Amino acid sequence: MLRRGLNRLLGNDERRVDSRTIFIGQRSGHTSEAFIPPKFCDNRIVSSKYTVWNFLPKNLFEQFRRIANFYFLIIFLVQVIVDTPTSPVTSGLPLFFVITVTAIKQGYEDWLRHKADNEVNKYPVTVVEDGRRIRKESEKIKVGDVVEVEEDETFPCDLILLQSSRDDGTCFVTTASLDGESNHKTHYTVPDTEKDLETLNATIECEQPQPDLYKFVGRMHIYKSNEEPAVRSLGPENLLLKGATLKNTQKIGGVAVYTGMETKMALNYQGKSQKRSAVEKSINAFLLVYLCILLSKALVCTTLKYVWQSKPGQDEPWYNEKTQREKDTYLYLKMFTDFLSFMVLFNFIIPVSMYVTVEMQKFLGSLFITWDKDFFDPEIKEGALVNTSDLNEELGQVEYVFTDKTGTLTQNNMEFIECCIDGIQYSNHDTCSELDGVCVTDGPVSKLQQRAGREREELFLRALCLCHTVQVKEPTEHNQNQGDGHSDQVDGEILQTLQEERGFIASSPDEVALVKGAMKFGFTFLGLESKTMKLLNSNKDVEMYELLHVLNFDPVRRRMSVIVRSKSGETLLFCKGADSSIFPRVKQDEVERIRMHVERNATEGYRTLCVAYKYLSADEYAQADTGLREARLALQDREEKLMAVYNQVETGMSLIGATAVEDRLQEEAAETMEALQGAGIKIWVLTGDKMETAKSTCYACRLFQRNTELLELTVRTLEDGGRREERLHELLLEYYKKAVQDVPPVRSGITRSWSSASQDYGFIIDGATLSMVLNSSSESNSSQYKNMFLQICQNCTAVLCCRMAPLQKAQIVKMVKNSKGSPITLSIGDGANDVSMILEAHVGIGIKGKEGRQAVRNSDYAIPKLKHLRKLLLAHGHLYYVRIAHLVQYFFYKNLCFILPQFLYQFFCGYSQQPLYDAAYLTMYNICFTSMPILAYSLLEQHICIDVLLDNATLYREIAKNAMLRWGPFLYWTLLGVFHGLVFFFGVRFLFSNPALQDNGQVFGNWSYGTIVFTVLVFTVTLKLALDTRHWTWINHFVIWGSLAFYVFFSFFWGGIIWPFLQQQRLYFVFANMLSSVSAWLVIILLILLSLLPEILFVVFRKPRGPHARQKKLVQSVVGGPHNTQSSARPLLMRTFSDESNTVF
Repeated sequence: MLRRGLNRLLGNDERRVDSRTIFIGQRSGHTSEAFIPPKFCDNRIVSSKYTVWNFLPKNLFEQFRRIANFYFLIIFLVQVIVDTPTSPVTSGLPLFFVITVTAIKQGYEDWLRHKADNEVNKYPVTVVEDGRRIRKESEKIKVGDVVEVEEDETFPCDLILLQSSRDDGTCFVTTASLDGESNHKTHYTVPDTEKDLETLNATIECEQPQPDLYKFVGRMHIYKSNEEPAVRSLGPENLLLKGATLKNTQKIGGVAVYTGMETKMALNYQGKSQKRSAVEKSINAFLLVYLCILLSKALVCTTLKYVWQSKPGQDEPWYNEKTQREKDTYLYLKMFTDFLSFMVLFNFIIPVSMYVTVEMQKFLGSLFITWDKDFFDPEIKEGALVNTSDLNEELGQVEYVFTDKTGTLTQNNMEFIECCIDGIQYSNHDTCSELDGVCVTDGPVSKLQQRAGREREELFLRALCLCHTVQVKEPTEHNQNQGDGHSDQVDGEILQTLQEERGFIASSPDEVALVKGAMKFGFTFLGLESKTMKLLNSNKDVEMYELLHVLNFDPVRRRMSVIVRSKSGETLLFCKGADSSIFPRVKQDEVERIRMHVERNATEGYRTLCVAYKYLSADEYAQADTGLREARLALQDREEKLMAVYNQVETGMSLIGATAVEDRLQEEAAETMEALQGAGIKIWVLTGDKMETAKSTCYACRLFQRNTELLELTVRTLEDGGRREERLHELLLEYYKKAVQDVPPVRSGITRSWSSASQDYGFIIDGATLSMVLNSSSESNSSQYKNMFLQICQNCTAVLCCRMAPLQKAQIVKMVKNSKGSPITLSIGDGANDVSMILEAHVGIGIKGKEGRQAVRNSDYAIPKLKHLRKLLLAHGHLYYVRIAHLVQYFFYKNLCFILPQFLYQFFCGYSQQPLYDAAYLTMYNICFTSMPILAYSLLEQHICIDVLLDNATLYREIAKNAMLRWGPFLYWTLLGVFHGLVFFFGVRFLFSNPALQDNGQVFGNWSYGTIVFTVLVFTVTLKLALDTRHWTWINHFVIWGSLAFYVFFSFFWGGIIWPFLQQQRLYFVFANMLSSVSAWLVIILLILLSLLPEILFVVFRKPRGPHARQKKLVQSVVGGPHNTQSSARPLLMRTFSDESNTVF
């Protein structure tokens, strides 16, 4: 460390800071030098959080960081230290229960992580040491070790591929555990390495570990006796990642470059930022209110205690009266301890067990999504996946959906439709193997010319067969033998059978579609062997091309190229890519012939690619070859240097034609989008595709209707006149006036898209214009443009953002998320380019599609198809929100009912901090007597049946904007708790005004008083929940009636036995004695009925109005009239929350 610091300080050996040198086989490259192996981390993987020794302190520290837990710990310590009216057990036991349950859950999860780590770390691997093959545990691999891996084994660390059992020096891998790609990827050995790895003398210089799975920069120095060291570049194609699996290759040998926690897989396991739901924020706000109520109660009682004691004869009896000096001694300390004692007495108003109940509800509730059979997809044999259970209720609050297009709205299942060669269209209406597709003339070509020249057709099809990274699958053994038997002659029938057996492997379905499209026109790609690409032309002749360089595709360039050499010695460059990246690089007179086809195909919803070529002279190729080799050897800024060479080579090309590939809509995509819009959700499509293609997809999905007026803000509209900045300002003002200022106000609760009076608008913007809006030259303009853009978009029914980079997708989500009102956002996508917006949104949903599983791995929820989003939001989301909102409000209500009689009791006991309830009741109230019914309710309740929720998307709006956890419903529940608390206390006090309540003339004592209040309390709050339950199951019956029975049984049991561990037994036979009185029975029944009667009458006699009247009609229309018992009854839960919120505000 010291040496490295000095080197940095003095500017020496700067390269060592950014790179590492690895000696293959732990041998020094120069035999004359003393070899000191550098220190790197071992190959152990540690994903666990705790060890046996630090579990207790670390877990307790983390749990007590939660405000509620810390608060109850303080209360518990106060009870232990100060002489308080209640036992420390009353707050200590519930706290212990919550802490223990959470610790067990977290400990179990960590034990599973330890188990998984051990499986990986103890996995046996083969290492080559001193010419011998040794079996070792995976954790003992060191950087520089030569490792052998066999077929279907996973790579134990990040390896550089040095040797392969395949003749062409390649190997195939799948990276399903890393990015979900099930396709076979091809990796290449380092050229010119020794066949025998035991004698290989080389060093590797590469970058320090970093998490990007698709980036690697390095070079290898190969030392041979009496020769200059050979230098070879290393890239991602040479790197085999830990966790990937070897396929279709018998054995490979590689050298470990990154091990353990420095592998790319381990670096990608960094935790995502914690997302918090709106319900959690509401809980915290309500907790603050109840904390203020608690403080004010304690303050009032403390003040009144000292006012009452200041009167003569009230403080002490006349025979033991204290002097004034004794009274004034430690007065403030006494007042403070009294204040703390009242805090302890009333502290149960803060529901500590609510947190553990909410956690259990979220965890168990998420299982219903996983178990839902409607989410099962028979094609991939998978269902839904829940990665984060903390956001279940957020699914019921979504206001904006941001969706990708390809693979999300569409299937990402490409089919070659047609191509255009020199302005002539070739439709793929039949499957003939000759170039005789139906030709139509189009564009500036003579109508007499029915097809392009034969040479141009063949050149175009050669480009499709050569410009790609497709691999041919290995044939079966039977067909391989057949092929070998006819190796001297090319038999079309056998080759066709061979091709059907082989199939194609590619990282993108577009490439396979183009290769298959060329096959239908007679040109068949046979595969790549030892840098030689083979294809079968329409004359059944095999053509061979030497593959010199591949200029890989990337999202910035939006094109890819290959440089090949034919048998005649000609060097050609073939390039394919998006029209926006190809057109500026070809001769402009060729563009117009093709542009019309490209735009027409895009309007029809097809994905288009343009194809170009260029002959390279010997000098041009030599210059390009030198530039590419130098750039690939660079350790610093390799991508930038390669990009510069790519741009230099890909100029002055000739445009041959274009292709059209269809990507069909996802199943039920249009119905899903329509249902979401009906639910009042705004939908934005964010895609990297062309505007015309994306626009036609939006029309097909019914996001844009035929009467929708489209407001376009793209590069094309900005170029119509004036400077771009000025034109942008004009268009924004025009659209702002049209979509925002001139639109009549809409009633609250109805989204603009569903109000018949106003015109529907759709907004279209592209990536370049969005950059201008977000990054204007002046800061004041930028802020103004941003606000205007946002307001325009928010007043449109749907927004289409095309030509978007992944980072821009995240920027848009962030902008909407942070706008006025902080709307809840949801992002849904299926590819790696959607990860940024999935992580940015409140809720991220991944689709288990064909672009890998990176989106699924980084999402909160994963579903097989887009159509499942409808049920996920409209049914599951709606129900989860209603359930947890009721759970939260009910918890605060039942604790207020519990503590208010305790507070009122202080006015009748001289503020002496005398408890109303026994310590056992204080402890068990939240843990046993009232916890299970609300947990069962919060898991099983269906206030409206799922079919009705799915058929009537408008019901989703009833709970929008956190309707059930606003201050209106909170005030309603608080007042209900106050009313019930007053009824319990004063109802029992009225009973006690009769001096003789028993047959023998004896009177009840204060513990009987508290027990009657507590009995009424437990029965009332439980029956209140029973009244709210609309969907009864045997579990609801069991926990509701079981809880009441358990309370009665516990009271008899607790008071019927003399417990030796209790110093004083307050409830000895109190409960049994109480129930011997008819008056007590009468008052308990009357008070329960009196407490619940106003609410029952309110529900029965109130006429539904506002949105609920519409809802009733909708429900009746779906279920066939008002006589259906399951759904026609007005849902009580919705009345007590949503209607209340509508009337208060």
